[in-house]
Amino acid sequence: MRVYNFSAGPAMLPEEVLQEAADEMLDYRGTGMSVMEMSHRSKAYDAIIKEAEKDIRELMNIPDNYKVLFLQGGASQQFAAVPMNLMKNKKAAYIITGQWAKKAYQEAKIYGDAVAVASSADKTFSYIPDCSDLDIPEDADYVYICENNTIYGTKYKTLPNTKGHTLVADVSSCFLSEPVDVTKYGVIYGGVQKNIGPAGVVIAIIREDLITDDVLPGTPTMLKWKTQADNDSLYNTPPCYGIYICGKVFKWIKKMGGLEAMKAHNEKKAKILYDFLDSSKLFKGTVEPKDRSLMNVPFVTGNEELDAKFVKEAAAAGFVNLKGHRTVGGMRASIYNAMPIEGVEKLVEFMKKFEAENG
Repeated sequence: MRVYNFSAGPAMLPEEVLQEAADEMLDYRGTGMSVMEMSHRSKAYDAIIKEAEKDIRELMNIPDNYKVLFLQGGASQQFAAVPMNLMKNKKAAYIITGQWAKKAYQEAKIYGDAVAVASSADKTFSYIPDCSDLDIPEDADYVYICENNTIYGTKYKTLPNTKGHTLVADVSSCFLSEPVDVTKYGVIYGGVQKNIGPAGVVIAIIREDLITDDVLPGTPTMLKWKTQADNDSLYNTPPCYGIYICGKVFKWIKKMGGLEAMKAHNEKKAKILYDFLDSSKLFKGTVEPKDRSLMNVPFVTGNEELDAKFVKEAAAAGFVNLKGHRTVGGMRASIYNAMPIEGVEKLVEFMKKFEAENG
C-alpha cells in the first residue's frame, strides 16, 4: 500500500510517472535496455536529455539567453560554484532566511567577502525580512537568496530589490511549483529531489553573460559553469536516469496544465492545512502568515511528548515523514506538486481526530 509521504525530500513523485518508468524499466522504447544501462552518448539518451531541456524551457518560459544545465553534487555544491563563477570583485550580499542560505553564506566567505545584508535569525527564521531597501555594497557581484526555506516553511512573496545587482536564487523546494519570471534572476538553481525527480540532479538556469572563463583561480574544471554549458551538460556522464525521470515529471506538469495550474493546485492544498492550523486549539503554525510557504508547512503542539506521539500515530495511519527537521523539532508537512489534495484533506481529518483525543 502506498502511503502519503510528507517528506521534505527526497519526496513523493507522481504515481503515473513512477508507473511509466516501471513499464520502461527493462526495455526503453525498443532499445532492449533500461535507461540506467544506456550510454549517455547514445542517440536514445541524447533525445531524452534534449527533450527534457525543451520541456522545462517551455514550462518556465526560459529566454534563449539562459542556459539550462543538468548538474550533480546537490544544491550544496552550488554554494561553492556560485562564488567561484561570479565573484569577480570578491564581494557578495547574502540574505539569511534559514539553514541553507546560512550554509551558502558560510561557503562564500571562503572565496571572498560575503556580507549578510539581512537576516531573520532573530525569530528562528519564522519570517522573511523586508528586502525593499537593503544596504547592498556597490561592488557586490551578486545578491543571494534561498527562495523557499524547507526547514522553516517561509517563502519570498516579493523578490529583493537588488539595486541592479545580479540575483542568485536557490529554489530547491519551490522549483516548478508556480510561474516564475526567469528574467528577474541571473541564476536559478535547485536540487530536484523535492518537486521534480530523484536525488542526484541539480538544475541550474544561468544567464549566458554570467558563464565565462573568468572564474576564481583554482576553480575545479567540473565546477566551471562554462565547462558544463559548452558540453550541453555532457562533459562527463550525467545522472542519466534522474534526468530521464525529471523529463517525465516535466511532461506530467504540462499535462496538468503547466505552472499556473500547479500554483492553483498548491494554493488549494496549503489553504486546507493552514486554515485548520489557524482554527486549531492544539496545533499551531510557526510562520508569520504573510511569509508562509505553499510547499513546507511546519507546526507544533507546544509539547514535545505530544509532538512525538502525533508523529508516531500519524505514521501508523499512513501519513509518513511528518517529523520536523532535527534543528527545529515539531512537525512539518511537505506538500509538493505530487501530493494530491486528498492527501492533505485526510491528514487534516487525522489531525482533527488526534486533537479530539488529546486536546
